[in-house]
Amino acid sequence: MKRLTVNFDERPCYDIVIDRDFAALKDSFDFRGHRVMIVTDENVKKAVLPLLLSELPFETEVFSFAPGEGSKNLDTVKELYRVLIEKHFTRSDVILALGGGVTGDLAAFAASTYLRGISCVQVPTSLLSMVDSSIGGKTGVDFDEYKNMIGAFYMPKLVYINTSVLDTLPDREYFNGFAEVMKHGLIKSESFYRFLLDNMYEICEKDPGILSEMIEQSLMIKKEVVEQDPLEQGERMLLNFGHTIGHAIERFKGFELLHGECVALGAVAAAHISYQKGLLSMDEFYEIRDMFVPFCLPISTEFLDYEKILENVRSDKKMDGKTLRFVLLKRVGKAVISTDVTDEEIRKALDEINFDEKWED
Repeated sequence: MKRLTVNFDERPCYDIVIDRDFAALKDSFDFRGHRVMIVTDENVKKAVLPLLLSELPFETEVFSFAPGEGSKNLDTVKELYRVLIEKHFTRSDVILALGGGVTGDLAAFAASTYLRGISCVQVPTSLLSMVDSSIGGKTGVDFDEYKNMIGAFYMPKLVYINTSVLDTLPDREYFNGFAEVMKHGLIKSESFYRFLLDNMYEICEKDPGILSEMIEQSLMIKKEVVEQDPLEQGERMLLNFGHTIGHAIERFKGFELLHGECVALGAVAAAHISYQKGLLSMDEFYEIRDMFVPFCLPISTEFLDYEKILENVRSDKKMDGKTLRFVLLKRVGKAVISTDVTDEEIRKALDEINFDEKWED
């Protein structure tokens, strides 16, 4: 078992526990005297919930919903509120988020607002949620087609990671998380980036030791960033590398692509803009682009409407007034925030990731 502590203002805020089972969960947080509402989706309810319940010797209720981004909205939150009220949950009780990024965001947002805030424990079950969305206190739900438009910063009481549950994931869901893992290396640590390339085979085969080390190193990078900037006023914005165009594509495609797949596409586009601006060499750009391929992530997609993508980019939450804050790379391990990315540079980057059938001629 490994334990990391996230600190704010030089004081411990919450722990992240990394283990291979759920046995230590009951000793990692004092559940005594608290009722627990487990929030999960129907897939995780079948695959993982029985493993969790076998290790929890206290009273629990379960709220489940249809899996997928389509459930991450205020309607699902309202259903959860209703169950919490009907079951007489109080501020001394706990919401436990068991699942991927959708579950973690939705459950934490409900916890932040129900009775003005009750305790939330994050138990992520996807690689993406283990290394990214469960850490740092960002919560949120989608509003119509706008992703994560309604939310709050609300820190969990504990993040408990059981790496063995990754074995329950379909390959596409497993590799979906690598965009966030690789993002951490690209923005902050060349040595971690090289670790991923050097251990590519072991990572793809889910070697337990390498997987645990990879998750720990990735978490250390995110932990360092969120400790410095818990409310995303500066440094934490670097974690949005690949997300500006990625979210725009995700929304344009109607969420038919997974979040990590869109972040990979957005990262390739952001790296190309970095190349256009002379921050990266052509060779550096191509290496960054190609590194996503062995981890089963896309570097191109079809039928992009550039004007609709640009419209989505302009409605991004990271707009500051009329200024778009864009995360670019000066080199592997060094990201910068740019406020002068042009529409033409974005169009050229979209050219790089837009697969056109005419290329086959």
